[in-house]
Amino acid sequence: MAAPRFREPSDAGAMIPLHDDNPTEIQPRVTIGIIVVCVLVFLWQVSHSPNDFEQIAYSLGFIPSVLFGENTLDPSLVMVSAPVSIFTSMFLHGGWLHLGGNMLYLWIFGNNVEDAMGHLKFAMFYVACGVAAAMAQAAQDPSSAVPMIGASGAIGGVLGAYLLLHPFARILVVIPIGFLIPFRIPAFLVLGVWFLFQFLATASSGSEGDGIAYWAHIGGFAAGMVLVLVMKRREVPLWDRGSRGVKPQRWDRGPWV
Repeated sequence: MAAPRFREPSDAGAMIPLHDDNPTEIQPRVTIGIIVVCVLVFLWQVSHSPNDFEQIAYSLGFIPSVLFGENTLDPSLVMVSAPVSIFTSMFLHGGWLHLGGNMLYLWIFGNNVEDAMGHLKFAMFYVACGVAAAMAQAAQDPSSAVPMIGASGAIGGVLGAYLLLHPFARILVVIPIGFLIPFRIPAFLVLGVWFLFQFLATASSGSEGDGIAYWAHIGGFAAGMVLVLVMKRREVPLWDRGSRGVKPQRWDRGPWV
């Protein structure tokens, strides 16, 4: 497949999370549903030819200059209106690695945020963070004609919410430095490093960027930190240290490294 010309809000970072020691009280139906939809949509994408695969990104991806009226999409590519493309873009991905990385982050961190909000509020939260992410990316380059696709603007919001809800939960991670050794560190370090990576990347990627929508990550993350304050259930505390009826074993699995 030829290299596609679109901007992917990928959740790549310095650490790869594998699991968190943070049990939930409800089944994360919305989180699972989003993952299923994203996988099905990507299977539909790859069922097309490489040329059609790229055209789908233009038809259903979010293009800032089209939204703001600076450009118009070729009529043969129009499938949805420009405002609706903000939502459709959240379910498209540019490759298997892009999809897998995003869904891994969503599965590890999304279930706990859904647990803190409930199903309906979490669905609204996820979409709102995705919209905020798209607007953050568009604000720094409103004339861009490059379509943006991917779930991780919204997933950035999930990470921001998780940081305020469970900063001390332990995350099993690996750091890809030629060899992989898993170890556990607190969530505030994992997510803090992830967020710092986004800022550093915006400074080093240049005006055209490197194909990653870093400002979408930043905007989604910031939106998640704000929205969780009003969308979490009232009895759910911030900065949880494991006192909300959680068994002590949650903090006793394996050594700190």
